[in-house]
Amino acid sequence: MIGAVRRRLGRLRRATIALVVRWRAWWMQRVFLPLRGRRAARLRYAAVLDGQTLNLHAELPATAHGADRAEIVVSGRRRRHVTEARVYDDGQGRTLVDAAVLLGAGVGGADLTPGRWRLRLRVEAGRRTRRLPLLLLDAPHSYEGTTRPMDASPVTGDRYRIGWTATGNARIRCTPARPAVEVVDVHIEHARIDVDVRLLGMADAAGWSEFVASGRRVRRDLAEVEPGVWRVEVPLADMVPRADRREHWDVVLCGAGRRPLRFARRLHDLSNPQRVFSMRKIVVAPQRDHLMTIEPRYTPTGNLRFTCSRVSTAA
Repeated sequence: MIGAVRRRLGRLRRATIALVVRWRAWWMQRVFLPLRGRRAARLRYAAVLDGQTLNLHAELPATAHGADRAEIVVSGRRRRHVTEARVYDDGQGRTLVDAAVLLGAGVGGADLTPGRWRLRLRVEAGRRTRRLPLLLLDAPHSYEGTTRPMDASPVTGDRYRIGWTATGNARIRCTPARPAVEVVDVHIEHARIDVDVRLLGMADAAGWSEFVASGRRVRRDLAEVEPGVWRVEVPLADMVPRADRREHWDVVLCGAGRRPLRFARRLHDLSNPQRVFSMRKIVVAPQRDHLMTIEPRYTPTGNLRFTCSRVSTAA
């Protein structure tokens, strides 16, 4: 009953959002564009595809034709970041601007703190300089296929979203990295499993890890093996199923005053990580006269999971 209600609410929410997007597009095209088209640059494309680079393609108004230099200005919090843009004529009487703005001090880009940041275009024509708002008329593009735009920076985990003000001006919203444990590598030997991870949205690695199955827990500490990369090791002998059935082991990071965090792989651009990040099922002998198959994999939500099962001697 609760599930059916949630599905209905979800469909209603999606339908409402689609209606608002259509209404906004009509309003922007019929009202704002005629009123502001002569004083603003129109964004024909705006997206953050790799989680940390803002890609812009804009058309200058007729009043700004003749510009020979342009810059994208990201401003807010009494700070601003300037990025050079490319200005060119498309041969059809239109002046266009292309720019790629790297976001995040952690990757050497614009140092954006959490919050909303304004986007402006500064153009120069000889000695004349103008600042133009960037008018965003359409909602961000949707993508279908094996890849999609990344939700967060693959380096820092910070999130950047394209949005707009009530008057249609484009802006960037910055959200800090959510606390997460991002899997870097998984290595299985005959006697143990090594899992390397990065910790995002956390000041330090205070705490411990646990391999958790139905009614069982194996506690293990983390060790920093290189700057920013932590490793947890677990003996395979501790993961042998107690009966002739499959056991599913999840890995979590625990700590005082913090909810457990699943080890996962989420900083990617894949639509189906479970299929792409597939790993081999192997057979090991963690105990004398006992064989066990272990299958490492990622769930549809990206969580790391190990499935273990006994192998009969006859088999």
